[in-house]
Amino acid sequence: MSGVWVYVEQHEGKAANVSWEAVGLGRALGDGLKQPVSAIIFGTNAAALGKEAIPHGADKAIACEDATLADYRLEPYAALLSKLAKERQPDVILAGATTRGRDVLGAVAVDLECGLIADGIGAELANGKVMVTRPVYAGKLMCKVVSSGTPQMLTIRNRTFPMPVADSSRSAEVETVSA
Repeated sequence: MSGVWVYVEQHEGKAANVSWEAVGLGRALGDGLKQPVSAIIFGTNAAALGKEAIPHGADKAIACEDATLADYRLEPYAALLSKLAKERQPDVILAGATTRGRDVLGAVAVDLECGLIADGIGAELANGKVMVTRPVYAGKLMCKVVSSGTPQMLTIRNRTFPMPVADSSRSAEVETVSA
């Protein structure tokens, strides 16, 4: 197994704030599972954003800056993430519950034949699995959901998890992969 992966969404070379919140949650889950945290970044400025993910809590970054990924398109993004996940077998994959985050993780969940828990507003570990709190019935009720498949996949709502404080003393590898 290769730990907790966080899909870092970027637009025009700048990461979405919810991606850093997701890296912070990934760090907490990785610590609890005793697994490394990898930031996954595709597109323009991916390697530089990978370096930025390390101080936010990632142990490693996997980046791809291929020209086919310069503009967001579901098919190449999902195909690459699915390929990497099949090869490296992460335990958890998470992303922000943005249009793109849901889009990519939804397609990857289909490719990997596993579930996806959307719109998480809380997450905790229970018996080695991630238990996600999410709203139902227009937020009138909250439910706790655990995905039985592997990898466990989830998206988190913006501004529901704390923004991690960047620790500039952290350093790690940024691996570049081909599309």
